[in-house]
Amino acid sequence: MTSWVGLTAVEIAAAVREKRATPREVVAAHLDRIARLDGRVGAFRTVRGEAALAEAEAVGARGDLAELPLAGVPVAVKDNLAVAGESLRAGSAATSDAPVADDHVTVARLRAAGAVVVGLTNVPELCVFGTTDGVHGTARNPWDTSRSAGGSSGGSAAAVAAGLVPLALGNDGMGSLRIPAANCGLVTLKPGHGVVPAGIGEGDWFGMSENGPLATTVEDARLMLSVLADTELPAPPPGGLRVAVSLRSPIAGTPVSGPYRAAARETAGLLIKAGHRVRRADPPYPLSLGPTSLVHWTAGTAVDARGLDRRSLHRRTRVHAAIGRRSEGRAGRGAAREELRRRLGPFFEEYDVLVTPALARRSPEAAPWHERGWLRNLLANTSYSPFTPPWNLTGWPAMAVPAGTLPSGAPRAVQLVGRPGSESVLLELAGQLERLRPWRRTAPLDEE
Repeated sequence: MTSWVGLTAVEIAAAVREKRATPREVVAAHLDRIARLDGRVGAFRTVRGEAALAEAEAVGARGDLAELPLAGVPVAVKDNLAVAGESLRAGSAATSDAPVADDHVTVARLRAAGAVVVGLTNVPELCVFGTTDGVHGTARNPWDTSRSAGGSSGGSAAAVAAGLVPLALGNDGMGSLRIPAANCGLVTLKPGHGVVPAGIGEGDWFGMSENGPLATTVEDARLMLSVLADTELPAPPPGGLRVAVSLRSPIAGTPVSGPYRAAARETAGLLIKAGHRVRRADPPYPLSLGPTSLVHWTAGTAVDARGLDRRSLHRRTRVHAAIGRRSEGRAGRGAAREELRRRLGPFFEEYDVLVTPALARRSPEAAPWHERGWLRNLLANTSYSPFTPPWNLTGWPAMAVPAGTLPSGAPRAVQLVGRPGSESVLLELAGQLERLRPWRRTAPLDEE
């Protein structure tokens, strides 16, 4: 008997379309794995067991089954996107537990493509921080459960890395897809602004937040992105690329650990062998990038916290939002973001792709960070994930791609960044890296 757990989304969908599997048996197998393993991982806030099985039956009965790109594929959804019939808690006790009436547009597109939503995944409160823990649970890195899966799409990343689902939906406002993907050995792409519908929270963090896929292969990430964007991605131009490799942290004074520097250097060597023109070059990050990032990060939280009972919010969230209320107008005007685009634009006229370490160091311990002070959280976040925020501020596409392992055996990763409209270029380059340096797709939880 074939085990449908552990296969890629592409493989599962092909089997369902060709009637070698039914959506119900595929979903049931994944629900069984969730029941066995999620107690150790903490990926899900809620699992839609019976509802998912009923929806799988409905997919199997569809007349267009043979044309569905995600036929019968189980997916997990980050708990800041609406799933009809379920509550949307955004990791907080201050939000309503009443079920919502309609799917978010990205969830609706996944379902239209034949996917089955098996559950909603854990996030930090209001999706603010780079560790996922709070009143609804703690998401751990399946490769090293003593460490956080990252955030804020930590539960979604943990679900895919543990093999609980082949695909998950998350979003990224300051690195919230790329940080947990890098921790958990996954492929993700934060698309450029406008490629995938956003509609996240109360204002997409001033247009910085984007929805995107979490997957174990580049092919799966490409497939899910095409469904979310509701269009076929254009083919990348042929020929070698001009690639810049930078080991410098965008945030002044933040050191980068040896293993992550090595990941970027080794990736540069692979790209040279693949025929690309690779040079060491640092983007002209302004010294003001750290304060600019903080202004937008806190202001976005202030907007999302409006109307919520402050007494029900964690202390770190209250402080973050209070700081942000002072700078909402500044963030909303967008002048600093436009200046950053002007400053970095010429760099991407000289280079097609920028390669950096995805993180500066491994993720913090899996601990109750939501009970700790704001400054301690701020320092923990910025010291390990300084490479992601610039590309939310510019609105340009950026990926996380696995790149070997840390001394602990947990994954390392690099970040690929491109100019607007270069999603296909980044995916093609990531695919080349996958062929040159394959990675183990899921954590060996069953072997422990």
